[in-house]
Amino acid sequence: MTSSDETVLDPTAHGEFRSRVGVYLDGPHDGTGMRIGIACGRFNGGISTRLLTHCLDALQEAGVASEDIAVAWAPGAFELPLLARAFALSPERYDAVITLGAVIRGDTGHYEVVAGECARGVQDVQLSTGVPVVFGVLTTNTVEQALERSRNDATNKGRESAETAIAMAHLLSHAPFAS
Repeated sequence: MTSSDETVLDPTAHGEFRSRVGVYLDGPHDGTGMRIGIACGRFNGGISTRLLTHCLDALQEAGVASEDIAVAWAPGAFELPLLARAFALSPERYDAVITLGAVIRGDTGHYEVVAGECARGVQDVQLSTGVPVVFGVLTTNTVEQALERSRNDATNKGRESAETAIAMAHLLSHAPFAS
């Protein structure tokens, strides 16, 4: 983990900053009424399912109705951007898309290609569509690191991805500068 007590945003800072600007936006964790698409990678699927379980827990805890959540499985991480794009452009109008999966370094250069192109593709989708697409794909050196980031607790990156999706969807729907 790279976070520490010194890198976490102090919640009391919001009050100070809010008083110093005209518009201050911070996305709450209320997903009531939101529609969320989730694109999961089947390769390293044991990790994906651990991420998905905690992602769904967080979405439902935030008020997203189960009927407003769609899950689709791609063969692997490389295909996730295309699936994310399909969600983002769907006539069903998803407020956010979450990508979940794991790319674990091996003995060849395949890791760099898959991890890099997946990340770039996810970024391209959100920038071209204006729909938040969260990169919840673990890129780790070892299986142990992937297991650590998908633990059955509050540090699970699937949970974090759900919280990020809700916050970004809320920010973009309420921002005076968003189209």
